[in-house]
Amino acid sequence: MKWFCTLSIATTLFIQPAFCASSSPFGQHPLTEKARDAFVSDLLSRMTLDEKVGQLRLITVGPDNPKESIREQIRNGQVGGIFNTVTRQDIRQMQDQVMQLSRLKIPLFFAYDVIHGQRTQFPIPLGLASSWDTDAVSEVGRIAAYEAADDGLNMTWAPMVDMTREPRWGRSSEGFGEDTYLTARMGEVMVHAMQGKSPADRYSVMTSVKHFAAYGAVEGGRDYNTVDMSPQRLFQDYLPPYKAALDAGSGGMMVALNSLNGVPATADSWLLKTVLRDRWQFKGITISDHGAIKELIQHGVASDPSDAVRLAVNAGVDMSMNDEFYSRYLPQLLKSGAVSEQTLDDAARHVLNVKYDMGLFNDPYSHLGAAVDDPKDTNAESRLHRAEARDVARKSMVLLKNRLQLLPLKNSGTIALIGPLADSQKDIMGSWSASGVAQQAVTLLQGMKTATAGKATLLYAKGANVTDHPGIQAFLNLYEKAFIPDSHTPQQLLEEAVATAKRADVVVLALGEARGMAHEASSRSDLTLPASQQALIRAIKATGKPLVVVLMNGRALAIPSESQQADALLETWYSGTEGGNAIADVLFGDYNPSGKLPVSFPRSVGQLPIYYNHLNTGRPYDFTHPAKYNSHYYDDANGPLYPFGYGLSYTDFSVSPVRLSATTLSAQGTLTASVTVKNSGKRDGATVVQLYLNDPVASISRPVQELKGFQRIMLKAGESKEVSFAVDKKMLTFWNAAMQQVVEPGQFNLMIGLDSVHTQKAQFNWQ
Repeated sequence: MKWFCTLSIATTLFIQPAFCASSSPFGQHPLTEKARDAFVSDLLSRMTLDEKVGQLRLITVGPDNPKESIREQIRNGQVGGIFNTVTRQDIRQMQDQVMQLSRLKIPLFFAYDVIHGQRTQFPIPLGLASSWDTDAVSEVGRIAAYEAADDGLNMTWAPMVDMTREPRWGRSSEGFGEDTYLTARMGEVMVHAMQGKSPADRYSVMTSVKHFAAYGAVEGGRDYNTVDMSPQRLFQDYLPPYKAALDAGSGGMMVALNSLNGVPATADSWLLKTVLRDRWQFKGITISDHGAIKELIQHGVASDPSDAVRLAVNAGVDMSMNDEFYSRYLPQLLKSGAVSEQTLDDAARHVLNVKYDMGLFNDPYSHLGAAVDDPKDTNAESRLHRAEARDVARKSMVLLKNRLQLLPLKNSGTIALIGPLADSQKDIMGSWSASGVAQQAVTLLQGMKTATAGKATLLYAKGANVTDHPGIQAFLNLYEKAFIPDSHTPQQLLEEAVATAKRADVVVLALGEARGMAHEASSRSDLTLPASQQALIRAIKATGKPLVVVLMNGRALAIPSESQQADALLETWYSGTEGGNAIADVLFGDYNPSGKLPVSFPRSVGQLPIYYNHLNTGRPYDFTHPAKYNSHYYDDANGPLYPFGYGLSYTDFSVSPVRLSATTLSAQGTLTASVTVKNSGKRDGATVVQLYLNDPVASISRPVQELKGFQRIMLKAGESKEVSFAVDKKMLTFWNAAMQQVVEPGQFNLMIGLDSVHTQKAQFNWQ
């Protein structure tokens, strides 16, 4: 069955009953908290200690764990969940083993990393955040959940809400950028969309947000590294997105691999019990990251495997992902008293709770449907949602530069498309592309061929390898044959590209990172383009042809030279299955770009960290009156190359001065701040109106500005619209030095604009 052609029937799908009365050995139970607690308590009373331990094991099928071994483990009640199995036939077979072989017939759940789509790949999360469009992100979540559930999955390890100010970190591509508020909004929208009205519904899945906590703040941007920060920064900047996702109803939380202030998160009872369970009242499941319990030994806090298990389970890690430590060492720890039976019961209860919430006790096959309905071709084209993917991809693109209005391109004459990423199906899908099939992705070359057919002459040359560095090439091929160097020499590729450019009226140059360069375990010390690509852009620029650079990447890059050489610069991130068509739509003006940056682009790696909502100093840098003895670099321009919230359009927008409904805000009231936005250009277009606040005098130094609201609006050419924001006490609250949430009386600065730099300002008082 093909899902919705439009979103109009999505609600109907989400409220379909999630059970088949004949398929459950437990009968039917209402999906309420009271009924769940009674059911789970009764089930726990009938379980042996070994069966409880078994529920805490999350395993994957692979060379170290073949299906035959898993069958025996299932028979003995030693498996709670499976991940990385993504076809209905395999999932049904494993669930059959539970129903037919195990004593209590407690269903398995099945999970996978569905980050930005299951079969249809949408833009990477950093691209989704660039849309600043919550409706579009919700659509992605609904479709991703539909496709995942249609494959039989019950849970996804998503969304990733690790706010990060560190573009060297490879996992920047998985998150929503550098801002706390934007990350929290995108995360909660994704949770609502993927879980629907209930994770038990046929076409919904339960989310497990990740990685708790502050994983995006690893030192030096090195994956798996340490994090050390003040409690104010932790609670003010890094924790709110996790809290927002849990408040949206996420049933799961994956624990981070990093240590936080010296304590590995996997062994941090303050984080997992005091904050998560006691303060936030989380009743779902906590899951270790892959192999994290073993790693407590390497962290230097556990003396041996048994000690690692003791630390993790006592800290509050319910499920152990992909290691055998819980099953091997928990029984003896229980016998010795190092782990209490109550601790085991609590962990097992959390696992059973989420299975109940998934509807698995009503129907263990709830996300599988009937076997006769299994797709004959798992990768069938009919299972994709191309139109929606193309629409969202267009919204995610950010126009960074457009000198002399080179874009949109005229669809006539001769156009040269050059670059190592212009025809790469694998790379355009981006990191963590779940069950997406590279051969189904549309490259930029394919998209431009379709767009120019019968209208313009399109020439193509590869121009360069994505990198000529032997070490990086080998790195990209560590786990799969992801990089295949061209059979031509780098010089031959360059000469062909120059010759191609000389024959054209305009050149489109596709540059950036292979997707393996912006992935887990892909931290970079250098944010510039690889040398092979820098040589290519210099050679093409020397031809004198008008030059459009299309970036494909998973992080903010340091590209001051490329920005200067390009006449137009379009950031497309990794735009997914329909990326090539979507980019062509923007290049030729069939879609007016409207994206805004969710990250600041540095001029060099030496500027890091650089983010818009930094604290002031006693000697702040003043661009209008630079002086020696203030906070700046003397050897380069200061400030970002492109600021947070920035993005151009093919039309022009203006913002009026701010109008306030009052100049004083009280605890119980709200204040309305309004501006008039006008499309003063000749094209219809969308833009994002952004609200920022600043507390200039407080008991501790506060950020120079903080995003507190945004609205995406569409305006026809010449049209004006009033945009209003309600400002309340919550927006002014912060954690003070005593770790109390307070609002302090005084004057506040309010800024509204189309990016974080160019704003209209007003002031009001809090009393």
